[in-house]
Amino acid sequence: MAEAKTLLRLVACGSVDDGKSTLIGRLLYDLGTIPDDTLAALEADSRTHGTRGGELDFALLVDGLMAEREQGITIDVAYRYFATEKRKFIVADGPGHTQYTRNMATAASNADVAILLIDARKGVLTQTRRHAFIASLMGVDQVILAITKMDLIGYNKAAYDRIVADFIEVAGALEIPRLAAIPVSGVSGDNIATRGASTPWYDGPTLIELLESAEPREAHRADQPLRMAVQSVVRPNLDFRGFAGRLSAGSVKPCDAIRILPSGRMAKIARIVTADGDLPEAIAGQSVTLTLDHEVDCSRGDIIAAADAPCEIADQFQASVIWMSDSPLFPGRRYTMKIGAAQANATITEIRHGFDIDTFQHTPVKQLEPNGIGVCNVSLDRDIPFDAFEQNRETGGFILIDQDTNETAGAGLIHFALRRSQNVHWQALEIDRNAHAAIKNQKPAILWFTGLSGAGKSTIANLVEKRLHSLGRHTVLLDGDNVRHGLNRDLGFTPADRVENIRRVAEVAKLMADAGLIVLVAFISPFRAERELARSLAKEGEFFEVFVDVPLAVAEGRDVKGLYKKARAGQLKNFTGIDSPYEAPLSPEIRIDADATSAADAAEAIVAAISAKIVR
Repeated sequence: MAEAKTLLRLVACGSVDDGKSTLIGRLLYDLGTIPDDTLAALEADSRTHGTRGGELDFALLVDGLMAEREQGITIDVAYRYFATEKRKFIVADGPGHTQYTRNMATAASNADVAILLIDARKGVLTQTRRHAFIASLMGVDQVILAITKMDLIGYNKAAYDRIVADFIEVAGALEIPRLAAIPVSGVSGDNIATRGASTPWYDGPTLIELLESAEPREAHRADQPLRMAVQSVVRPNLDFRGFAGRLSAGSVKPCDAIRILPSGRMAKIARIVTADGDLPEAIAGQSVTLTLDHEVDCSRGDIIAAADAPCEIADQFQASVIWMSDSPLFPGRRYTMKIGAAQANATITEIRHGFDIDTFQHTPVKQLEPNGIGVCNVSLDRDIPFDAFEQNRETGGFILIDQDTNETAGAGLIHFALRRSQNVHWQALEIDRNAHAAIKNQKPAILWFTGLSGAGKSTIANLVEKRLHSLGRHTVLLDGDNVRHGLNRDLGFTPADRVENIRRVAEVAKLMADAGLIVLVAFISPFRAERELARSLAKEGEFFEVFVDVPLAVAEGRDVKGLYKKARAGQLKNFTGIDSPYEAPLSPEIRIDADATSAADAAEAIVAAISAKIVR
């Protein structure tokens, strides 16, 4: 029986208009892998949308989106499949524009080899360096440097040599271990599938020869310790319970000892089940269902690992993060982390540094802008099993999901667990929150007052506390201005500082609620994400968002502190409602029309609304 062909995953990347789509299209054409009907469609599209005067425009084979054809750029990641006699290939065409860096990162995340294109007329550009950096970050250690459009510079060897020398400096800074360079022309096909007569000074392999000799990353995964993320628990009947997933590393056989993580429970493999029958062994890359020799608590998101070489377990990490959201990444904001099949609430506690793409040097940053890259400390709300990304992409790579929009906001690569995650543990306390609340004869609560500056939050919160105090309730009031004199005196009013301001106050409010108190928090708290963070820290039914609603014109007309006047004059930056946004609550527990309701009446309404909910 003929030996099965190996699969190589490629990403074609580089700056915009460096000829990626043309190169891929030419490669498919020269290999004869384009079906007749597709070729006929290409001929028609070349006449309608092409840029070569009716001649075949190979870029159109890959640039499938109409917006791409109209603009002449690649926006989405396009995938193409082809094969030679020696190997099968999947090639991803990564977009070149800076605003589509997220798509490039997606394309590189599973690649074995990066074909990095450089326009011979332009040389190494910032986006060339960015794509090289992302490929290196994603663990792509084989790079083929394709100097394209050589026909447009008359196949000048000196120009080619200068570009290669410039990129060797980049490769050295990024410590790219395997680099090959080749002069090509996508239009004429020089050195792509066949050697070009126009470059007699180049005696190296063609592009396809380089690709056929490259080594897939999966080649050595079977030699690593077993890792399988559980995708689902299979229970077709009462007599069968299996755990389905794909082996990301290692191999497994019946009777092998395994460890379920993060619980640490041990078992042995009973069967390796597939649709085609049981297997004597499964190796990395195969999807199987494993059964165990006895009942073990194991669920989706857990990892089945080799008993003698398990993953690490931690809830705090240092990781590289590629930021994909249109909104900046601020420390303190909460996201959902998805790593393998597991999920956890994640917070970036610190951005240690960003990167200067021109020099790859570390740069201090307080936030990550869209398409930014940085090294961050990440904290989770529970322990998860993991490997360093450089050891295993699947157990070391994660995405961050915006909890408001459910969109992918960023991608991350775990480097190592922070020592504090191993050294800091929860201390069991004898007197819990119920005991604290019982002695006060009340139920804890957090009343979170939010609204524009001048809406009346502090005034109303003060009246509510006075009323609760007169009823014998134990309270504490955290006011935005007062807290900034002490706990948060080091924070300014940038978006990043506002996020941290509310994160700290939310944690303090939680601690005070745990002490059995009714906590009143009066902060502008302009962002929904941070108010939702505060809500998530509270116990069910104990958080009350109080929206003190007033039109901007009314709040500005009050302007007791003269802040709006300064903001309008440009003397006060990042002022909510003027040059910084306020995101109004969508469904607050209590809404006060502060333009039509007096502060006293508002306070009485709030006390009436919560009275029954704070009585034991």
